[in-house]
Amino acid sequence: MSGYGILIDYNWCTGCHSCEMACQMEKKLPIGQSGIQVCEMGPWQIEGDHWQFDYIPVFGDQCDACKERTEHGKLPACVHHCQAQCMEYGPIADLAAKMTDARKQTLTVL
Repeated sequence: MSGYGILIDYNWCTGCHSCEMACQMEKKLPIGQSGIQVCEMGPWQIEGDHWQFDYIPVFGDQCDACKERTEHGKLPACVHHCQAQCMEYGPIADLAAKMTDARKQTLTVL
């Protein structure tokens, strides 16, 4: 699956954990284990009315980008079930071209 990745615009992640649950169910992992984890950053006040509060999806060692699904033309379970639609799967070059100047985007090579 080299050459593919997942672009996440975590500015839009709502912290619903659907990606974690989808991964856990797809891989039949025990409760608490997943190939992706949504981490919480904040809340804390930066200045005035500005606050730091983000949800950041992070991939772990158990992620294989749903190899069985993607080999059949399907999306990885986390991308397919993302409620906020802030994840996109595809060729790295295509995803890199979609990156904007937004600070809250990550491109993970899988």
